[in-house]
Amino acid sequence: MAFPTALNSQITDAVTQSNVKVIGEAPAMAMGSLYQTLAHAAGIAGENLVTQQQNANSLSQALLSACVQSLVGSAGK
Repeated sequence: MAFPTALNSQITDAVTQSNVKVIGEAPAMAMGSLYQTLAHAAGIAGENLVTQQQNANSLSQALLSACVQSLVGSAGK
C-alpha cells in the first residue's frame, strides 16, 4: 500500500503497480530487442556472403572466358 495522500489510495496503488510492471518488463524488452538486432545483423551478413560469392563466380567465369579466348586466338595464328 502506498503512503497516505490526499488522493484515493486505490489510485496511487494502481499507478505504483503500473510503474513496477513497466520497470519489471524492461530487461525482457531489452533482451528481446537485442536478439532481434542480432538476428537481423546475421541475416544481412549471410546476404552479403551470398552476394560476394556470386560476384566472385562471375569474375572467375569472365577470367576463364578471357583465357580460353586468348588460347584459341593464339592457336589460330
